[in-house]
Amino acid sequence: MTKVHALAIAAAALSFLPEGALGTDTQWRFELKRQNTDRDTPGESTKTTARLEALPGEGSVALWRLDLPFPDEKTSFSGSPFDPRLGDIKVRARLRPVDAGSLPVSFFSELTFPTAEPKELGQGKYQVMLGAETFHPLVSLSSEEHQLSFSPQVQQVVSVAGDGARNDINYTKLELALRDIWRKVYSLKLTAKPVIDWVQDAKTGAVAELEGAVTLRHNWKLQLMLGGRLWGEGVASTYGTRVELTVGKTF
Repeated sequence: MTKVHALAIAAAALSFLPEGALGTDTQWRFELKRQNTDRDTPGESTKTTARLEALPGEGSVALWRLDLPFPDEKTSFSGSPFDPRLGDIKVRARLRPVDAGSLPVSFFSELTFPTAEPKELGQGKYQVMLGAETFHPLVSLSSEEHQLSFSPQVQQVVSVAGDGARNDINYTKLELALRDIWRKVYSLKLTAKPVIDWVQDAKTGAVAELEGAVTLRHNWKLQLMLGGRLWGEGVASTYGTRVELTVGKTF
């Protein structure tokens, strides 16, 4: 699939946005993410991802996201960065937080389209993800320079259509993130991501990720993440080891 076709698919995905969804006071964020992944599972391999996010200043939706993944033709850890292919395009929407029993809860949803070419570089299924996240400032552990917080999240992902010869997708994933923001410039986040794979009779697995980020001048941001499996080889959405470098800009 050519780059022109990829852009056409991305434009079609954005066309699903309701009229006036972005409004006039919208902030934009662009990220370029490079992931080198070893001992991958379907959909989790070495790739480069271009991400575009719109953050409306008003309305019920706080974020619209478009992910254009370009997995390497060579799926090993080193990959083949100069020989990318189109992967499965993703579109996400996140609602503004609401109070649920005195807790701020944000609900979000994501659609995954089986656009990978060749098909082996994707999962071959239309997928729907529904999720919820809350945020807890750890005031007793924070100071003027260090702002600590805990953010638990739950996601449910299922396949709804697609290639009948490919495995169905049905898993529940938790994300338990502990974050420290230092001087409003640096951040460090430790996340555990346990998964229950219902297609494999409730087999469990998990990865842990450590991510550091720095905010630069002119709204640029640089992030480095190191991740690895804790247990459960072959469980959906997990991997063996991963190194991820992200460059982003808000404008």
